[in-house]
Amino acid sequence: MLAANYTTVRNNLKDYCDKASDENEIVIVTRKEEKNVVIMSLDRLNQLEKELRNARYLAKLEKGFAQIEAGKGVAHELIEVDD
Repeated sequence: MLAANYTTVRNNLKDYCDKASDENEIVIVTRKEEKNVVIMSLDRLNQLEKELRNARYLAKLEKGFAQIEAGKGVAHELIEVDD
């Protein structure tokens, strides 16, 4: 992970973009008043979003299992679907 101020990044934008895309580096761009931003590759962003979706899904499953263990589950008959 790299950190650089806004002016440095602006003056060397291609280099920092290359680090993000070619070296899978996360670049923190520091700005006034703590309004920092991050530069990362689209692949890295997609990976992080996938991990977040998976974490949310697992949390839902865990919540459901806890409800079943607490006796709050309801049994249903399976519905057959014709293809």
